Amino acid sequence: MQTLGIKPPSSGNDGWSGQDPGRDLFPLLAGAAVAVAGIGAILAFVDADSPLRGPFALFFLLAAPATAVGAALRGLEPFARTVVSVAGAIATDLLVAQGMLAVHRWSVTGGIVAVTVISSLALLLVLVRRQRRRTARRRA
Repeated sequence: MQTLGIKPPSSGNDGWSGQDPGRDLFPLLAGAAVAVAGIGAILAFVDADSPLRGPFALFFLLAAPATAVGAALRGLEPFARTVVSVAGAIATDLLVAQGMLAVHRWSVTGGIVAVTVISSLALLLVLVRRQRRRTARRRA
């Protein structure tokens, strides 16, 4: 009995990259996540009357700080990095809400702006730190 199967060619230029197909899916999912988070922030900021506003805005409020925290923790294992990033995102959101309530300035748009600014600054600090490390390695 003969077993039939599809094998990747060992050589040739027929488009087979020899890589895992799941690797090609990650950039697509990351782009979709960025799009959903951006739409959520915009819908919440303009106070649109859409059923997607709540879930997309919540996704933004979790994804933006989690991305910034995750970028700072590149040395951890993937699972630990994910857990710490989500915990950091929740902590950031709660601290923003607590601070806004403490000064009696609570608003949805203010919360979105505050989380955006904090996440952007954290991500910018990570990028600046990495750039300095690269410059220091080149000099040495």
